[in-house]
Amino acid sequence: MSLKDAPLEVKLAVDLIMLLEDNDIAPDVVLAALEIVRRDYESKAHAANPHVPGNE
Repeated sequence: MSLKDAPLEVKLAVDLIMLLEDNDIAPDVVLAALEIVRRDYESKAHAANPHVPGNE
């Protein structure tokens, strides 16, 4: 499968990896930042869908 046909989340992941690698960001800094982003987006997902199981 080519990247052109890949799901949006795969395309985003590839773009983020390239951005982080091009800027030589240390892996521990990347992981810490991704944890912050994950928490932020989980909060946004919960706010958008408060009745989804697991979001209660």
